[in-house]
Amino acid sequence: MPDSHLQSVVCCMGQPVAGNPTQFMMEKAFEAADLDWRYLTFEVRPDDLATAVRGMREMGFKGGHFTIPHKVAVIEHLDGLSEAAELMGAVNCIYRDGDKFIGENTDGKGFVQSLSEVTAPKEKRVVILGAGGAARAIAVEVGLAGAAEITIVNRTAERGQELSDLLTDKVNVAARFVPWEDDYSVEDGTDILINATSIGLNDADARVAVDTNSLQSQMVVADVIFNPPETQLLRDAADRGCTTLDGLGMLVNQAVIGFKIWTGVDPSAAAMREALEEYLELLDIGRCQLQQLAS
Repeated sequence: MPDSHLQSVVCCMGQPVAGNPTQFMMEKAFEAADLDWRYLTFEVRPDDLATAVRGMREMGFKGGHFTIPHKVAVIEHLDGLSEAAELMGAVNCIYRDGDKFIGENTDGKGFVQSLSEVTAPKEKRVVILGAGGAARAIAVEVGLAGAAEITIVNRTAERGQELSDLLTDKVNVAARFVPWEDDYSVEDGTDILINATSIGLNDADARVAVDTNSLQSQMVVADVIFNPPETQLLRDAADRGCTTLDGLGMLVNQAVIGFKIWTGVDPSAAAMREALEEYLELLDIGRCQLQQLAS
């Protein structure tokens, strides 16, 4: 019989995870829902992933989030996958079902929900930069939402072609792979450009290798990066007159889904977004104070 005095614990594992605001956001959401739960963040190297998941089992964790670079690698350490996660071949959320850990993927659903605030993916021509875990999740959900065509742009040909084939064969959406060489020039007629790589994480000046002159004002340009929310790509796109979409909405929406999976309770999305913005503001203030001390 479980001890009611023990807190339920969930976590986030990745590398790097410095600056990840999910813990702050989730604990604010637990408090708002009057749940005695805790959310912890761990920096876990790829070589230590198996041990870390085993530790979660032994310590009775209710589940967790997995971020870069563990979204694909964690699958072999789980007992089962949801239909969506199996189709995508990537996991960002796991939950306990009895003595088993089951993998789910909420990234794509969270992204599509965020995207719908500015445009619907149905019948749109979409370009996705990257072919990793986040890209796979987003590509599948955008395809299921009725995109007319999806182009996968990636440096590693094998991985990019694999994702393109998955979309064609399993999602039944027109898809193709384009090698990412030098600056990618976005083709005329593209409706939505999505950066699904980690370029720009914790670095507002990091540049995604895209020819900014190929960005056209009718395009929607989205970035999965949430910290900083205004990446170099989004600034360049805004300068070209594009509609831009930052990674904050995706993070909030996928966190809402994970919260419900773990707890069975519907959280306040507004409270989670407010907490996320508060955290990033505090982070910016801290950086400014460090810069002043160093000057």
